[in-house]
Amino acid sequence: MELRVHGASGASAEQVLDRPNVRQVAGDHSGGFYRPRPGYPDTTGPGGVVLEAYRWSELPSGTAVRTLSLVFLLPFMLCNVALWMRPVSSDRRAATVKGLCRVLALTLTALYVLAVAGVALDLIAWKCMAAPQCLAGRSWLSWLGGRPVGLRLAVLALVPAAAIGLVWWLGARPERMFASFRTPPTVAGPHQLTAVGQWDQAPLVGRLRAIHVAAAFATLDAVLLTAHADGRASPATLTLGILTGAVLVACVVLVCAHPLIDQPAAGPIDRMTRILRTLACVLTVVVLAMVAADPARPSVDGGLPGYGVSVARLFLAQTCLLIVVWGVARWAPGRVGRRASGPLVFGAVATGLAVAFSAELVYRVADLLASGDGPAGDRMATGPPLTYKWTIFGFFVAVVTAAAVAAVVAVVSRPARHRAAAAALARDFPDAPPEAGPRLRQVEKVIARARFTERLAPLALTYAWLAGFGMATSAIGMFAVNPGEALDRSLGIPAGLVNFGIHFGSWVIAALVLGLVLGGIFAYRTAEFRRYVGVLWDLGTFWPRAAHPFGPPCYAERTVPELSRRIAWLTGQGHAVLLTGHSHGSVLLAATVLQLPPGAGDRVALLTYGSPLRRLYSRWFPAYVGEEVLREVGERVGWRWINLWRDTDPIGGWMFSPHRPGEPPTVYGPAGTVDRRLRDPSDVVVPPGNSVPPPIVGHWPGEFDPRFAKAVRELADRLRRTA
Repeated sequence: MELRVHGASGASAEQVLDRPNVRQVAGDHSGGFYRPRPGYPDTTGPGGVVLEAYRWSELPSGTAVRTLSLVFLLPFMLCNVALWMRPVSSDRRAATVKGLCRVLALTLTALYVLAVAGVALDLIAWKCMAAPQCLAGRSWLSWLGGRPVGLRLAVLALVPAAAIGLVWWLGARPERMFASFRTPPTVAGPHQLTAVGQWDQAPLVGRLRAIHVAAAFATLDAVLLTAHADGRASPATLTLGILTGAVLVACVVLVCAHPLIDQPAAGPIDRMTRILRTLACVLTVVVLAMVAADPARPSVDGGLPGYGVSVARLFLAQTCLLIVVWGVARWAPGRVGRRASGPLVFGAVATGLAVAFSAELVYRVADLLASGDGPAGDRMATGPPLTYKWTIFGFFVAVVTAAAVAAVVAVVSRPARHRAAAAALARDFPDAPPEAGPRLRQVEKVIARARFTERLAPLALTYAWLAGFGMATSAIGMFAVNPGEALDRSLGIPAGLVNFGIHFGSWVIAALVLGLVLGGIFAYRTAEFRRYVGVLWDLGTFWPRAAHPFGPPCYAERTVPELSRRIAWLTGQGHAVLLTGHSHGSVLLAATVLQLPPGAGDRVALLTYGSPLRRLYSRWFPAYVGEEVLREVGERVGWRWINLWRDTDPIGGWMFSPHRPGEPPTVYGPAGTVDRRLRDPSDVVVPPGNSVPPPIVGHWPGEFDPRFAKAVRELADRLRRTA
């Protein structure tokens, strides 16, 4: 049997099998196994194998709600990915990186609450309701305009409380989806890819969710108590402030207590986290009642007391966390430490997006509430805090600088990439006729673009540092310094140019959010569009929620155990199974092979093509997809493994040796027989009977390629001889 697993592009069962009539033989509509419908001709594959496909593309995207939530859960998802990028998995440094990533995830939850509180409490309850020109024509606000400020804060604090409840509910919903796919561990070794899909994540995610809910409500309490005190703290306010601080400290301590949080079985830690969550909820009710009962009408000059300082301090704390994460991961021993930039890059991107989205939310609402003739934010009492203006300016500078650096790198590296591409073409087509010159130049450009993948890591690291610097500059907002005036005095940059950058950066963020929303809609409605947009979603949700519980669920918790169970059943029925995985499907199959029960691997072979295992996953996830893990995959299948790769592929690549056909491999032993480089395109001249030359395949699936069929027949024969 040949069991095909598609990649992150999300193909239909008919496309995966290349057969028009298929039927489902196992699974459901989200993840199922399909075979050609009997009674139709050509139901078998090369070498007479029985064809079967596993389609899992609906698991990551699924319904429209889950797809559209990509916009709001993207920072949480990226923070989860950052945790799995730690350099090693069984070292004190790895435990430190894990703890830092979880604390960083906790700050993202606090930032989420602060952003919603900035809109509801600072802009509306504190500023807008104190300005008659802001309330004019807004009956939905004017009914609270003449009320005491404490009552206004308490009523509108229900908005961030509802936002906390929303993410709480969204984070708890997916657990039922994979409940029936829990399987006991079959292979020991925490450093291996077996960690993905084999753990029962429900206890860990439940504990983290309780901690994050407690931290979210405590953050809201801190904002309300700071505004309520405003330099005149009463004993009750002081007591509640101490309790709120104790809840926040307990949350930070618990997420760093790995032996307690990560234990697979239920225990006292579950009761402890539930008590902490309940205490935070009760504390919020008490704080709301106390704030609402305050009859005082304090002056509302300026913003909500302490709010801008709290936001700036949070940004500064996130910057420090990113620096420490990079330092700990960077100083891992050997080559792993030199390549351990993943936690910093993805942590910085996650934090930068969260900061940008939060700033844009506050800035847009302030713009909507604005009135008058001058620019919003500079002319009005209802403008956003200066911290957010510094944040948007930092985001604008980071994006522009990173784009400029990328352009420079692309131009500087272009000659070297084109020389390498030309050398490859000279070896592939030494006798190309002169009329093939335009086609050769076209293929050379494709290969040169594909080689730019190796330059992405330093570019991502550059953006990470720029994003961290932008968040650090946000702390200047604590000193009530306007970006335009400060840069004009210190660096001579005109204030008008700075204000233009702030407004332009704000619209860039708005365009990014709108693009993600439209991408989610079209990815849900259009399978072809999902091929491009859904890649980020599919790759990000492959890793379990070990840092942020509000992130999207990990579909590997179903796909890997389901594949393992299906393969074990097929081999138990006496079948020999050839596993063929394209792109991200090869990653799922590698994790599955490592989880097969004893003896099942003796009747299994593996064919991968367009696989990012070595080129991307080994680079960004060294603790889980290193060379020793790839060798173990080969040993599990008796080295019945062929990997097909092309120079034109920007994602997939070789596993052990980049040698070309006819050249000796660069490694010895059975690992040197795994990689097979495919010439792409197959020719550069127009074949007889055709009007165009053969296409450039690149990263697209290649089941139609005769060389793919040849590899299938070879592995099928090896399986038959083994059986």
